[in-house]
Amino acid sequence: MMTLAMHELSHNLGHKRVIVNRFLGFFANAPMGIPASASFKRYHMEHHRFQGEDVVDVDVPTDLEGVVFHNTPLKILWCFLQPAFYSLRPMFVNPKDPRFWEFVNYGIQLSFNAVIVYFYGWGGLAYLVFGTLLGMGLHPVAGHFIAEHYVMNKDQETYSYYGPLNWLCFNVGYHNEHHDFPFIAGTKLPEVRRLAPEFYDDIPHYHSWWKVIVDYIVDEDVGPLARVKRVTMTKAEQDELKARGGLVM
Repeated sequence: MMTLAMHELSHNLGHKRVIVNRFLGFFANAPMGIPASASFKRYHMEHHRFQGEDVVDVDVPTDLEGVVFHNTPLKILWCFLQPAFYSLRPMFVNPKDPRFWEFVNYGIQLSFNAVIVYFYGWGGLAYLVFGTLLGMGLHPVAGHFIAEHYVMNKDQETYSYYGPLNWLCFNVGYHNEHHDFPFIAGTKLPEVRRLAPEFYDDIPHYHSWWKVIVDYIVDEDVGPLARVKRVTMTKAEQDELKARGGLVM
């Protein structure tokens, strides 16, 4: 839930002022034990603007992941390790030098972690970190990672989920709606669907994140590379984007 609160705040949807969203993002990040909010914001804005773009959109798994995790047992392992791939992939595919807000994020997170260790010991901190990793791994809520953009139906790149777990996840399941209107708060996304049912109701969507995970694991035709990947930016354009440190929001 807190990782998806962090996602909501990366879009500046918690408060009218950007700076307040920054610090709310650090607050949502704190129980995760791992500093992620500032870096996630930089990469996630590129995911929205350059969805599926090779190298730039680090949400897309690497070719190596597709080659290695190609069958059911290995895809189960991939689901368990998904938090590691999600956090480490950007460092190898599209590394960015840390900037001011990353250092603020590190400082706040390390201070919070120190307080946890002081009052609750290292076991308390381990509880937060491993809880985060388990919640992003083989867990029903983590089904959103697969449901959002893994191609289960030909020619459809993004999918929505309309089940009850949205109540805990800031309606991130309304993902077609979210990509169409990335600066509308999650609380309003069901209203987007209600106002425009002709765009959302008749295209494939999900009602169970857990079933998405199971289908992904057992379907031989679906794996880490079941994603739309584009190569529309030149190497020079990619290098220019990297030199700017990515999008600044």
